[in-house]
Amino acid sequence: MTITRKTLCFVYGVIGLVALVGTWGNDLQYFRMGLGYIGFTVRFWEDTLANPGSRSATVDLLFMSLAATVWMLLEARRLGMRWPWLYVVGSLLIAVSVMYPLFLINRERALSKLEAPPTGYNFRVYDVLGLIALGIAFTAYIVITLTR
Repeated sequence: MTITRKTLCFVYGVIGLVALVGTWGNDLQYFRMGLGYIGFTVRFWEDTLANPGSRSATVDLLFMSLAATVWMLLEARRLGMRWPWLYVVGSLLIAVSVMYPLFLINRERALSKLEAPPTGYNFRVYDVLGLIALGIAFTAYIVITLTR
């Protein structure tokens, strides 16, 4: 199954938008506590230490983010993309799950400028089904977190 750059950018955009709703839907609860941005940040990081599950998830996310950052910077330099550190700073201030899809959208745009005919990406049917299943599961988790 071939997916075009436009379709891929659309998918990345949806992922980033759902991630924004999920992350900031939860983050806004800190602001409702009247902590301000600094207080919110301190409380957020304290809460990541709450139990072994939260610590494990945080370490997992941090090191996945670090690997993604190394790749994003290298890929941005390779493709001549401007301002790659904005994605890194945005990841820290907004959410990596929002900024990484934005980077991928802009990467696709940079790639399209380098290639004459657009190249499709190939997925197998089970790749698409697996990605849909993960997307549904992850979105369900967001709904659970926002209703608590």
